Amino acid sequence: MPTDAVQVFKGILFDVYQWQQELFDGSFATFEKLSRNDSAVIIPILPNGKLLLAYDEQPGRDPVITFPGGQGEEGESSEVMARRELLEETGYEADELILLRASQPSSKIDWAIYTFIARGLRKVQEAELDAGERITLREVTLDELIDMAEDPLFQNRELVIDLVKARYDTEARASLEKLLFG
Repeated sequence: MPTDAVQVFKGILFDVYQWQQELFDGSFATFEKLSRNDSAVIIPILPNGKLLLAYDEQPGRDPVITFPGGQGEEGESSEVMARRELLEETGYEADELILLRASQPSSKIDWAIYTFIARGLRKVQEAELDAGERITLREVTLDELIDMAEDPLFQNRELVIDLVKARYDTEARASLEKLLFG
């Protein structure tokens, strides 16, 4: 966000900022960008070698298939956010969190998504869902996950390329297996 950007709207999820941007011909135009808290996506690897997916329903949108995750709280680091979301949505804690990638899905939104692999899981409590969440957890094999890559309900679009490559390329699959399972 430019240092001279001014907040023109504060919302529940998004804040809107505007600033005067010089164009290539020397003229100026008002530019605009959204800002929101960063998010974490966690790929939980269970002790039995399966992955844990969430069938997530929330008011106002269609159900999705996704890995556990959610929005960070103000000042929260990406790892703390991931550990909190994993615990809240699944009841699991992880001995090891490995950052798979950090991405900014849109140039018009100041927002990062941190994707972690969680290993060494242990169930420590029941899930503590928000009032607007209905999550059903499902254990899947890597083959089942690869098949879900083309399912329109699968929300983790940033992983689709990796999953499709793993379906058709044995080296890509071996690399993905090593990354996920060590």
